[in-house]
Amino acid sequence: MSDPIQQPAYVIPPESGPGWKIPVLFGLVIALIAGNAYTYYQLSNTQKDLGTTRDALATEISKLRETESVSSQTHRRTAEALKEQLEAARRQASMAAGQARVDAIKRSEELAGQLSKEQAKAQQETRAELTKVNEVANSATTKIGEVSTEVGSVKTEVASTKSELEKTIANLKRVQGDLSQQGSLIATNGTELSALKALGERNYFEFNLRKTKDPQKVGDIALVLKKADQKNNRYTGEVLADDKRVEKKDRTVNEPVQFMTSKARQPYEIVVNQVNKDQIAGYLATPKVQNNR
Repeated sequence: MSDPIQQPAYVIPPESGPGWKIPVLFGLVIALIAGNAYTYYQLSNTQKDLGTTRDALATEISKLRETESVSSQTHRRTAEALKEQLEAARRQASMAAGQARVDAIKRSEELAGQLSKEQAKAQQETRAELTKVNEVANSATTKIGEVSTEVGSVKTEVASTKSELEKTIANLKRVQGDLSQQGSLIATNGTELSALKALGERNYFEFNLRKTKDPQKVGDIALVLKKADQKNNRYTGEVLADDKRVEKKDRTVNEPVQFMTSKARQPYEIVVNQVNKDQIAGYLATPKVQNNR
């Protein structure tokens, strides 16, 4: 804004005579002219400023109008594009629904076909399994007959074996031992030893003893072979029981060698059935009833 127009201040001098009026009037005229010139200058500047402001405003308004026009066009195009996309989406959804129905019908037909094939296959496999079952049943019937025949044969063999076992038991020798006054039944071979085991009167432990310095565990005792005379069927050995070592010297084949232990009230018994070079073979018989310790 321009500064307000200021009027020049002057003072009218008192009338003193006609000589001073002309200079005063002349000064007043000059002051008025100067004030008017200044006022015109201010008005001119104000008009220029108003023109500049009007041009700037016109330019801004023009830019705003252009911007609004571009924005309106953009919004309109966006709305049209969205509308087109919506229509396309609706068409695709409709087509997809129709295609889904077609696919569902096609899939159901395929499943129905597969089910029919599976049923036919299952029936065929069932018939094959039934055939196999019949074959197995026939084979089982044949095998049952064979087994029955074999069972009869086994029964005959068992009866024969039982008869032989009874005969073997009857033929067992009762030999007088070191400690038993009634004598002991002894086995001279594997068949007779099996017969003794079948009686179940004692525990039996077979051994095959070589000549060594180290004791060999037999049952709950240990034995050491010191000498084996194959020519005369004699041997010498040691028995280790109850932390004691007892020598059994110059004993013969099938002789019951008896000794007592703290574990039983009846004697233990060693019987050697075979004497070879630096080796003996036989069995150890122990009582069924042992003392509780």
